[in-house]
Amino acid sequence: MFEYISGKISEITPTYAVLECNQIGYLIHISLNTYATLENKDSAKLYVYEAIREDAFTLYGFAERDERQLFLLLISVSGIGANTARMILSSFTVSELKTVIASDDVNQLKGVKGIGLKTAQRIIIDLKDKIKVSEADLTAKGAVGMSRANKEEAVAALVMLGFAQPASVKVIDKILDESPTLPLEKIIKEALKHM
Repeated sequence: MFEYISGKISEITPTYAVLECNQIGYLIHISLNTYATLENKDSAKLYVYEAIREDAFTLYGFAERDERQLFLLLISVSGIGANTARMILSSFTVSELKTVIASDDVNQLKGVKGIGLKTAQRIIIDLKDKIKVSEADLTAKGAVGMSRANKEEAVAALVMLGFAQPASVKVIDKILDESPTLPLEKIIKEALKHM
């Protein structure tokens, strides 16, 4: 019924936003990608999906039409609900997820909380023929795979040097957020400066 809701952002968290439109506040569940797009903005236009059940009427919002389209494809897969789809879209950008699916990368999907081997395989089987992957998407996939591999190796190196794993993960995540293409040795050197 609703295509989008546009209005003033009266509240925003990493999991939901409240958009005020004609003196009505709409609580709209969002992904981390949409949160990153909306952060520090006063107003927004979110493309919405309405999940209507007997006991609830829930809105899910997306900063881009592409993200909503991928969300709709994900919830069409047996066993994937709206919250799981939102979790997947919080773990990958739209282009990263398209490339993960197109390249049969079950391990990347299994890395998402709540996604096991069978569910990851089902997502790939059901959606592989339904998505289109561009050259830019393939480049993004390479960067993601490299970044995750570097993260794991850097954490392992810091743990071997005697640092606690949770602290190591936190520092390395911060470094990779700022510079995702940093080579492994520079990630470790930067991390040591902050430990």
